Amino acid sequence: MTGIRDAGAAGEGATVIVRDALPGELAEVGEIRVRAYQHGSFMAPGSAYAPVLRALGTADDGTVLVAVDGSRILGTVMLRSSPEGPFATRPGEAEIRALAVTPDEQGRGTGSALLRAVIERAVQQGVRHLVLLTQPEMLAARHLYRRAGFRRLPDRDWSPGPGMTLLAYGLPLGSGIPG
Repeated sequence: MTGIRDAGAAGEGATVIVRDALPGELAEVGEIRVRAYQHGSFMAPGSAYAPVLRALGTADDGTVLVAVDGSRILGTVMLRSSPEGPFATRPGEAEIRALAVTPDEQGRGTGSALLRAVIERAVQQGVRHLVLLTQPEMLAARHLYRRAGFRRLPDRDWSPGPGMTLLAYGLPLGSGIPG
């Protein structure tokens, strides 16, 4: 267990635990990512990115965390440390990928709990700097990242294809968990 959402965050006294995803949960986690992205109109149905979201974490390419309320998965986030790929991390750095919350749970503190937990996990692993990419239209996510102390890294923005630029953010972790 890596984090607990405040009982009052849901407005209903619910307790949400953030923990490592179990291997048998990864298919459901992938579907939650796709549903959340499509619900927010950040990805069209049939998008070539949907299989990527579904596969993240299934090849041992990072640590997948889930927020759960009992047996129900409410959201997910992934911590990836790799010097390869389109958004290669640098020494001492890790990347946050695919923070997603089920549509019915959005706006209730689950995303914040996931972000705190993934930052905590990065600190435990000795990561000195966290990075992430996000779509410019993901206003709630960008607000969440800024509130957690992430700052824009415009020199690391990345374009996965024509007409799309992803915004880079970073968070130094040298002195432990921020905020």
